[in-house]
Amino acid sequence: MLLLYLKNQGIYMILKRISILNYKNLEEVDLNFSGKLNCFFGQNGMGKTNLLDAIYFLSFCKSVGNPVDSQHICHDREFFVIQGFYETAEGTPEEIYCGLKRRQKKQFKRNKKEYTRLSDHIGFIPLVMVSPEDSELISGGSDERRKFMDVVISQYDKEYLDALIRYNKALQQRNTLLKSEWPVEEELFLIWEEMMAQTGEIVFRKREAFIREFIPIFRNFYSFISLDKEQAGLTYESHARHASLSEVLKDGRMKDKILGFSLHGIHRDELNMLLGDFPIRKEGSQGQNKTYLVALKLAQFDFLKRTGRAVPLLLLDDIFDKLDASRVEQIVKLVAGDGFGQIFITDTNREHLDRMLYEAGSDYKMFKVVQGRICETKEGSDETA
Repeated sequence: MLLLYLKNQGIYMILKRISILNYKNLEEVDLNFSGKLNCFFGQNGMGKTNLLDAIYFLSFCKSVGNPVDSQHICHDREFFVIQGFYETAEGTPEEIYCGLKRRQKKQFKRNKKEYTRLSDHIGFIPLVMVSPEDSELISGGSDERRKFMDVVISQYDKEYLDALIRYNKALQQRNTLLKSEWPVEEELFLIWEEMMAQTGEIVFRKREAFIREFIPIFRNFYSFISLDKEQAGLTYESHARHASLSEVLKDGRMKDKILGFSLHGIHRDELNMLLGDFPIRKEGSQGQNKTYLVALKLAQFDFLKRTGRAVPLLLLDDIFDKLDASRVEQIVKLVAGDGFGQIFITDTNREHLDRMLYEAGSDYKMFKVVQGRICETKEGSDETA
């Protein structure tokens, strides 16, 4: 049922070519991609993840990890440039450009026209990335799990992203007032609390609706990968569920002044990740945690595919580590099927990638990565084409 559903949804956007200069250890890369499956193999630290991060940058205007753009410029260089050349299902070309010089503002352009607001680009090229850093979703703080919801919903709902940006601005202003050493008029608090309440209610409603629809999709993926060995779940908690945010903020103001920050609001929402009836961070083995995270991200892909304008790109960074053979086989069946669009996958184990190619059929490319240099290889060998 899961596989059949995945086959019949979505409009495709393909990354035909990427050109990279001085991004991390990728000094000069120019690659043409398969419209289906692109595999990258090499030892750790060679640049495989950096390539995926550059593709991620073209969708989200930032790195998947470090938000400080200047730190991604290659050592001893003054700039980096990433250019992606895409094509829609109708054959329409789209060019995305990102460039950054040290001590200057980042430039981000679509078809040579610079964006006024970077948020306007979010969702244009939907993308899902699965990586080892996803472990923070389970082991990290609640901010990691809120970020997960934000990344998904912002890609298909502009109202949500706008409300979230305005909420965070109001939160910052309220926190500044809370830290003030001088008396602050109540009217100033009310202005920012009202903005937090209005925008926070929008964020809460949309998060709640997303989680309600997302849970059965996620459970289906987890069940398929685990061969029904365990049951996984999610629950969503928010201060906005049981009272109006304006009342919650006003009632908590005195305590917030003592602490110097806002203790209540949608910036404190929590997404509980469960294995059976218990938190997976306490109960899950390494394999169960990895299964949970892969299922979560593949469900994210499927959800975006259902709700968005295009099938997301799928980036899979070293996803088979810590999984037993049966779960690897289930993931290969899923990802190599017709339900996914263009896929970029990395692994240190060439055998995993060869299995992916066998399952996927003929439409693929294989690349070898050594010290920031990336070369396409011939089928069945490590030789460059």
